[in-house]
Amino acid sequence: MSKTARPRSLADNEAKAVARMLRVSPQKLNLVAQLIRGKKVQTALADLEFSRKRIARDVRKCLQSAIANAENNHDLDIDDLVVSQAHVGKALVIKRFVPRGRGRSGKILKPFSHLTIVVRQVEAAAS
Repeated sequence: MSKTARPRSLADNEAKAVARMLRVSPQKLNLVAQLIRGKKVQTALADLEFSRKRIARDVRKCLQSAIANAENNHDLDIDDLVVSQAHVGKALVIKRFVPRGRGRSGKILKPFSHLTIVVRQVEAAAS
């Protein structure tokens, strides 16, 4: 008496991974996500490995998780994978205050982000 399985929201040749509550602003995370969109996964991993951005390590872990999901859960060939989507969402914002001069206070916002990476298997070009 269980519920029927929910249909898959992705195509059969796609796999995804989600990294939640990353401690970086969505604007900064989107700069790193733009770096890998549309690239082959091996090139994207190399770009993230040598990126100077702090958050590139977490993006790389999420991409590796998407690759592992594609290989283990969906039987896709990792040599033919391309990063088809990498989108960033806003999460909560922690608000802090710092004392300023003349009895005033300054607001400090500490935003968090979500990252979703979708990889797709593309057929190798016939040569």
